[in-house]
This record gives sequence, structure tokens and C-alpha cells, in this order.
Amino acid sequence: MMKRFGFLFLLLVGLVLAGCTAGNIYIPPTLTPLKAATGQKVAVIETARGAITCILRPDVAPKTVANFEKLASSGFYNGKTFFRVEPNFVIQGGSPTNDATGDVGYTVPAEISLKHTAAALAMARTGDSVNPTRASSGSQFYITLRATPELDGAYTVFGDCSQSLDVVLKIQIGDAMQQVRVVTGK
Repeated sequence: MMKRFGFLFLLLVGLVLAGCTAGNIYIPPTLTPLKAATGQKVAVIETARGAITCILRPDVAPKTVANFEKLASSGFYNGKTFFRVEPNFVIQGGSPTNDATGDVGYTVPAEISLKHTAAALAMARTGDSVNPTRASSGSQFYITLRATPELDGAYTVFGDCSQSLDVVLKIQIGDAMQQVRVVTGK
């Protein structure tokens, strides 16, 4: 009986470890490897709490994705903080002044079509009274902590960060984006 239990235990451990490798890199069971299709753009936001990976959607928000990629490539986001954390709602960052008032001096036309699922990556914007076209901020973005259908139809969603929602949920006010880059899946 003990031999059978020992054999089953070793078999189970072997299967778990085999399923937790990608190439020669060990990935702990609590993490999932990045799942991006060949040619798919992915934003990687490095923080002290872990990496946030977001599948970008240039098919539905090409101007927004191009703007985000331009800012990331220039190093604009590096060192910026998440200045807003609303539990059970959103985290927000990307302000040049690390507060809600900062902006880069331009907006991006609205590309509103995707829903606000949990871990949706979207652009912030000013209110309808001063922004009836719902143009997006040039740099400020947010990530939803849960599905937020009340925001649907009002903001440009341009990506999905659900592969790293565990990291998103750990973000605190003042946490820095150490590096933000956009890579292409292979």
C-alpha cells in the first residue's frame, strides 16, 4: 500500500513539474506562461510586484495601440507610478506628473468597441461635458479589477491583461512601472 502511494505521489509530482516548464525555463505553478499568438502584440509592464502582460488589440483600436507602443518604446512610462487604486474597480497610471491631472498635450480618437471584462486595459479620458467625442488621454490608462459593464461604450479598451490579473490585484498606490515595453509573440 505504501509503495503504491509513493509511486502515485512521484508520478503526480513529475506530471506537475513537466507541465510547469516552457522550453528550459521553469515556471512556478502559480504563474502561467505568456500565451500570445505569432505576430500578436503584447504589452509587458514590469513592477516590483511582478510583470503585467497584456494582449493588445490593434485590430479594434489601432490608433490607441500605436500610441501606447510609441510611448512605451520611447521609455515614457518607465518610472511612472500607478497613482490611483480603487479596490474592486481599477488601477490607473501613465500620467507624466504621476497624478490624475497630468497629460501629454494630445488625445487619441475614441475607438470604443470592446467590453470592460476583468483585467481590461483601457485609456482614461476627460468627461463628456468637455470631451463629447470621448477622445482618450494621450498617456493615462487603467486596468479593471473586475468586469465593469458600467464603463462599456464610454472608454477605449485596447487590451486584455487577464493572464496576469494576480499581479494587477497586488498593485498599490505609488507602485512604479519599472519598464514598459511592447513585444510581438513568436
